[in-house]
Amino acid sequence: MNKKFKGIITLSLIVVIAAIIFYPKIKPVFSSRASGDGNPNLRGGQGSMGARQILSVSGFLIKPVQMNDPINSIATLLPDEEVDLSFETSGKIVSINFTEGTRVKKGDLLAKINDKPLQAQLQKLVAQRKLAEEKEFRQRSLLDKDAISQESYDQIVTELQSNEADINLVKARIFETELHAPFDGIIGLRYISEGGYANPSTKIARLVKVSPLKIHFSIPERYADEVNLGFPVSFYVDDQIYEAAVYAVDPKIDLDTRTIVIRAIYPNRKEELKPGRFAQVSLLLSQIDNAIAIPTQALIPEMEGEMVYAYRNGKASYIKVTTGLRTESLIQIVDGLKFGDTLITTGILQLRENLPVVLDTLITS
Repeated sequence: MNKKFKGIITLSLIVVIAAIIFYPKIKPVFSSRASGDGNPNLRGGQGSMGARQILSVSGFLIKPVQMNDPINSIATLLPDEEVDLSFETSGKIVSINFTEGTRVKKGDLLAKINDKPLQAQLQKLVAQRKLAEEKEFRQRSLLDKDAISQESYDQIVTELQSNEADINLVKARIFETELHAPFDGIIGLRYISEGGYANPSTKIARLVKVSPLKIHFSIPERYADEVNLGFPVSFYVDDQIYEAAVYAVDPKIDLDTRTIVIRAIYPNRKEELKPGRFAQVSLLLSQIDNAIAIPTQALIPEMEGEMVYAYRNGKASYIKVTTGLRTESLIQIVDGLKFGDTLITTGILQLRENLPVVLDTLITS
């Protein structure tokens, strides 16, 4: 009985050990049969894995586009001419001959300082000149008859010339007592009244010429060589667009801002714009018609250069490209793509050469 019991225990141990050894090898067989892989007639598993490898992407159909490279800046509208009017000499103002806010012409007399002492001095010099002229006439007659020496005559001539110079000096001083408009324009508010005392530092009024207007703005230094005289400029005031042209470029770059100052001219014939206003400026540096342009997110930088993926015959195709003009949203492709190609714009990091893909979205414009 004991021997029989020992035999049963021994047999059980052998069965358990055999199960431990052979079970890992038997399990995959049963698993594969359960899933159908063991049966050559069952292909459902392989078909599902193949389907999961086809990547859904979005495409971009390449068509001719117009690309622009604008520069935007902030500008200030300046008058063509502007000056604070003042006298060249000192004295009491005896007359003001303009109305505030009105138009004046170049040369118009705007104000006058008392010049009575100068006028009296001028009268005296004019009387002396008449006497000197008569004396010179008599001396010349005597010189012709050799009645006086050449030296005596030259002395009289010198006196006459000195008198003429004194007259011109007094006239110049009288002119300084008059305030004339230096150019056509609109005169502003006056800051002094008749009877007031003025000197060269006293501001009488401001004269402004508002037609044409100057557009004053700056651009980054890297564009300095691209903007020349006559370059077209668009500027916006109150959502209205106006066209101007560059007439001056500062020859030196600002060391603090690393920008270069530019001025454009706008006719402002109707005087619809006032100097001092704020404006937004746009310069179109370049314009390319019928360009091949792609979205910026579709370009892939590589060590060897730049590349993209195109959709061809249901697969992703790796293409090296050469780029040109860049804007905020588009990049020009100079070489590598052609019109009609379909560019892949999504799933870029998952793509590889000849990977099957399916287009779920196609952007055509």
